[in-house]
Amino acid sequence: MFVVLHVTIALSSMGYATYMLFSPSTSKFYVSYGLVALTLISGTYLIISTHSRLLPACISGLVYLGIMFVGIVAAHIRFKRVEAKVPRTDKFDI
Repeated sequence: MFVVLHVTIALSSMGYATYMLFSPSTSKFYVSYGLVALTLISGTYLIISTHSRLLPACISGLVYLGIMFVGIVAAHIRFKRVEAKVPRTDKFDI
């Protein structure tokens, strides 16, 4: 049961990172970071509770983190590009 939850969280975080590429915002980054953290926490719990082999789990975890890192960095670059095009409204012009 917990494996299904772990896989669901991991797949939803990958889907959410893909969604962030098309519509980046600051709050979406926080949600994405939270989903990655939940995936790592649930994966660590699964390794500890089932006494599974560490090497295959770490390799798949590193692949997942690599994919998520590339997706989040790409969304962050896109966010900065979009943010640079929008004029700032918080400056006080007199």
